[in-house]
Amino acid sequence: MPPKPLLVLGTANRKKGLELAKLLAPSGLDLRTLADFPNAIDVVEDGDSFAANAILKATQQARHLGCWVAADDSGLMVDRLHGAPGVFSARYSGPDATDASNNRRLLTELADIPRQDRWAQFVCHIAVSDPSGAVRAESEASCRGRILFEERGTHGFGYDPLFEIAEYHRTFGELSELVKSHLSHRARATRRLLPRLIELMDVAHWA
Repeated sequence: MPPKPLLVLGTANRKKGLELAKLLAPSGLDLRTLADFPNAIDVVEDGDSFAANAILKATQQARHLGCWVAADDSGLMVDRLHGAPGVFSARYSGPDATDASNNRRLLTELADIPRQDRWAQFVCHIAVSDPSGAVRAESEASCRGRILFEERGTHGFGYDPLFEIAEYHRTFGELSELVKSHLSHRARATRRLLPRLIELMDVAHWA
């Protein structure tokens, strides 16, 4: 049996890497993360949109590693904060930000906002680059919800314990992995991407 074509998931975040690997498993690709490549580079995410950052991470890493790379950029956009934290979601509380410090800042920013006005959306953009640095596939999706006044649940990562899916009355931190794999912005973007990935495997002489 020939080896599976390799796709590197352009993230060093262990939890995100596991989530993406499970979502992309139906592709039949050999999925690895940057943790498997000690020579991976740190890409400066200075784009002005999720799409721009995803493309930066995918294309620069692909050229450097000589592999196909899929990279996502995702974050939280809060209506009453005019779309913030947006592309700064991972470092919302500063250069040494943690999930806990980002969540604290978000709660502080929304302290005086009533429940009915705390709507937000998670957005995910995924870009796939071939080894030459050419973008061969992209997808984007979002998931609407509401920011609570305190964290609930221990699943997921990032803002998940604060982000309530209104129709479930549960946060991503409370919902099971199975439910999140159907509802989340990353799951929706991945489902849109899968047909194109499978097509590329057939026509792009994937190496």
